[in-house]
Amino acid sequence: MKLTDTLTGTKRDFTPLNQVVTMYVCGPNLYGPCHVGHALSFIVFDVLKKYLLYRGYEVNHVQNFTDIEDRIIETSNSESRSIKEISEYHIDRFLNEMDALRVMRANAYPKATDYINEMINMIEKLIDKGIAYNLDGDVYYRVERFPNYGSLSRRSLNEMESGTRIEVDERKENPSDFALWKSSKSGEPAWPSPWGDGRPGWHIECSAMSISLLGEQFDIHGGGHDVVFPHHENEIAQSEGYSGKNPVVNFWLHNGLLRLSEKDTEKMTRHQGNFVSLEDAIKEHSIDALRIFLLSSHYRSPRIYSTDEIHGIENALSRVRYSLETEYDIHGDNLDVSIRQKNFIDAMDDDLNTPRAIAEIFELSRDINKGIQEGLNVESGTNLLRELGSILGLTFENSEQKNQEVTPFIELLIELRKTMREKKYYAEADLIRDKLTELNIQLEDTPDKTKWKYL
Repeated sequence: MKLTDTLTGTKRDFTPLNQVVTMYVCGPNLYGPCHVGHALSFIVFDVLKKYLLYRGYEVNHVQNFTDIEDRIIETSNSESRSIKEISEYHIDRFLNEMDALRVMRANAYPKATDYINEMINMIEKLIDKGIAYNLDGDVYYRVERFPNYGSLSRRSLNEMESGTRIEVDERKENPSDFALWKSSKSGEPAWPSPWGDGRPGWHIECSAMSISLLGEQFDIHGGGHDVVFPHHENEIAQSEGYSGKNPVVNFWLHNGLLRLSEKDTEKMTRHQGNFVSLEDAIKEHSIDALRIFLLSSHYRSPRIYSTDEIHGIENALSRVRYSLETEYDIHGDNLDVSIRQKNFIDAMDDDLNTPRAIAEIFELSRDINKGIQEGLNVESGTNLLRELGSILGLTFENSEQKNQEVTPFIELLIELRKTMREKKYYAEADLIRDKLTELNIQLEDTPDKTKWKYL
């Protein structure tokens, strides 16, 4: 299996450092709900994990929760809610949405606020080495002391500004020096430290959590292309400066970014409002179609969101389901599908080429349908179709069948609403209607009965 390492810019053989593959993936910043752009990254690394497991590896997967950072503090202050309350709400929501997307749970979900002591220990060691310095309670990383700074993003110090999401401080030795610890300010949470009360900078959080849980060197660090600089660039400087190990990460993997439309030049972002919420996408589309859409371009390529394309995938999936639901002759000659499995594995081994892998799944479906028409026993094909689909997180579930399972419960609620109206409990009857509307179920009262349909 070959993967493209962002640091070296090369596609090379993946060989784990030890028997267990260690993988750290940047998780959500908990100041708001996730959008489909976030889902792209989480699904990409979910497929990587599933494929590694398929190939026989054991995987120790860590994904962090950023529960202390500038935008969470801003949200807390503007909404008059505690940071803990906001974080816990969005953690629950995130995990529920990942479960709905069939994203495998990580082995660990560390929260930044649980690793403050580890962050302070790292910063102390960086100061002792002369790599960091204290300015009246604010601690900065001295980038000129790290010769390889800029290697990941291919930038020189002269090209770098005082990085994104780092406050400009005229006292800094170099404009590119970045914050490891920020002194306490009014309206912000703070923890005691050798430099006074304060809170960690964003970048030190991931360094401390990844090293604490995976060691000073691990196999894979994943995230979106938008965090190559400054976040991952600064992680390398911190972690290698702290441990003296080079490289800290064997493979840096970054997925391309999702844009809302052709007109949008920027990625989907919550603070600009140019996004489709993950909640809305899950309501509107089947999980199979959504996953195929996000995986139908190479993971390193940019992507534009298209409901038309997703609807086209829904139609294509109906033909795949036909392959699995149609009866076949169990006494016929066996269908040979070995070439499809080989082609699928070759595609996935080639830097996780999911577009080619998806093409093989649809080709396999065509082989099965043709085999059925020719009177072949296609059991080997249907078994392989489910096996390969599961690696991409696909179940090929019949959405109509799923709806049929829900129908009796909807009918029961409609009957209950009818009873409420007859007894003149109009507020309760309206509540049932409103709750069904929230679930994208529309009611239409006619003289004979109440009809319903999905919106």
